[in-house]
Amino acid sequence: MSTQVQNPFIEEIASIVGPSQVLTNDRETKFYRTGIRVGGGAVSAVLIPHTLLQLWKILEICVAHDKIIIMQAANTGITGGSTPNGDDYDRDVVIINTLKLDQLILLDGGQQVIAFAGSTLYQLEKELEPLNRGPHSVIGSSCIGASIIGGVCNNSGGNLVNRGPAYTELSLYAQLTSDNRLELVNHLEIDLGETPEEIIANLQCVNFATGNLPVSTKLASDIKYKNRVRDIESDTPSRFNADKRRLYESSGCAGKLAVFAVRLDTFEKSKKERVFYIGTNNPDQLTVLRKKILSNFSRLPDMGEYIHRSYFDGSDKYCKDTFLFIKYFGTSFLPKLFSLKAKIDGLLSKVPFMPDNVSDKTLQTCAKLWPNHIPKRLRDYRDRFEPHLMIVASDSVIEETEALLQTHFKDPSFGEYFKCSVPEGEAAKLHRFVAGGAIARYKIINADKSGGLLPLDIALPRNCDNWHDLLPKEILDQLIESFRLSHFFCMVVHWDFVLKKGVNEIEIKNRILKILDDHGAKYPAEHNVGHLYEAEIDLANFYRELDPTNSFNPGIGKTSMKKHYI
Repeated sequence: MSTQVQNPFIEEIASIVGPSQVLTNDRETKFYRTGIRVGGGAVSAVLIPHTLLQLWKILEICVAHDKIIIMQAANTGITGGSTPNGDDYDRDVVIINTLKLDQLILLDGGQQVIAFAGSTLYQLEKELEPLNRGPHSVIGSSCIGASIIGGVCNNSGGNLVNRGPAYTELSLYAQLTSDNRLELVNHLEIDLGETPEEIIANLQCVNFATGNLPVSTKLASDIKYKNRVRDIESDTPSRFNADKRRLYESSGCAGKLAVFAVRLDTFEKSKKERVFYIGTNNPDQLTVLRKKILSNFSRLPDMGEYIHRSYFDGSDKYCKDTFLFIKYFGTSFLPKLFSLKAKIDGLLSKVPFMPDNVSDKTLQTCAKLWPNHIPKRLRDYRDRFEPHLMIVASDSVIEETEALLQTHFKDPSFGEYFKCSVPEGEAAKLHRFVAGGAIARYKIINADKSGGLLPLDIALPRNCDNWHDLLPKEILDQLIESFRLSHFFCMVVHWDFVLKKGVNEIEIKNRILKILDDHGAKYPAEHNVGHLYEAEIDLANFYRELDPTNSFNPGIGKTSMKKHYI
């Protein structure tokens, strides 16, 4: 991984982090400068600091040399926001990958946590497990190494109904001012000293009291979301990336700040959990259930995940290998697997006549040989019903949920439900969580017969009833596949399209977005704008306030890529 010193900038950086942590050739940098679904471009270097102090020093050097800085952690986002977007920049692009900065500091016995720039949700889950507490978010990409700060910077939502988007008002970050001064801002509300070096050293060495901290008036999670999502009469979505309520410094910054650490709430884990699985061919009945649960329940279920048969089949066929890896080896192995897979593909791409994506195609073939991995009752519901709803309830909500379902489904024309056994429940959740990889694998396996990919991340209004029949036949006729699922109680829809060959991707996307606009939708809902969506005016203005010189992640949300936005 070492690289030859090529210029004064590289030499300066190498003196801080060591030559092996400065990557410059195309083969070494490909893994970091290519998005998991979309995005990619040239970079002059990938820098990998091992300490927060190294991060501060290389930021100073990057600013002195007028480099574009893209902050990156796990690069699990699906809108291309943590990689370059093409080669049309007016300055050299540098990626700073923070995954080595993975320290976690528990506060007040685990009631809160300080997470460093590269800490992952998986790490936090394991750290909190002995304390019977859990992190803010449960998201599918946590199993492939999604970072905590990546979630905060992108207002990531996830599956948990009560907790809303990842959010905090307590963070430590570096910001570039309009007169090109790099400042370290300590808003953790912990006294760490005065100078950047002192603040960073005291944080890194935990040179402060971690218990009995003064009560902060600032939020470390979106405590109001569980009430907001209950407002089923509102004509606005419950959560979306451009929501001004939840744009605050590092929260929603999309890489326009260099975030060193965030302070977040953690949550007590439930004592009991039960998964209820619902099947119906009348989606309006799911709307009725949603309204009753959000309006009447004393406490909300943990999750309410809608899975259309299309996504059931997509996950079944194209994510089987991921399902099996997690089931038999656990999630701890998966980030290493994805990293290894990317590196193998990178090496094999240099071999003449070797097809692209060899590892994906090999895994897909091997998975086919494995026996059926879906429990019988889930498979039966797939055959009988198109719309499915998985409700995960805990503690007192279990009885409340079962009582409602028993009453509601007395009429068999409404559909059916069953209470999952523990193995069935685990399989249902895992089948849902791995589903996000279906469209990418489909494209790889069927590249010769499919056109472009169009993944959409939609926030529908809370009062939306017509969520299941949004697109006319003339649009559906231009698709090969349409994979759909949603965080149902939140009205957040993930809808992935595979277009027929020859279909104009931009044209059909604009037509679909116009239809969504007419329904009062906002987009994106939780994956952030990346380089796929245009930032709304409020969001674009927020970016300019955070980064007036446009040196951090320029072009995000289809904003200007030029210095000072000129």
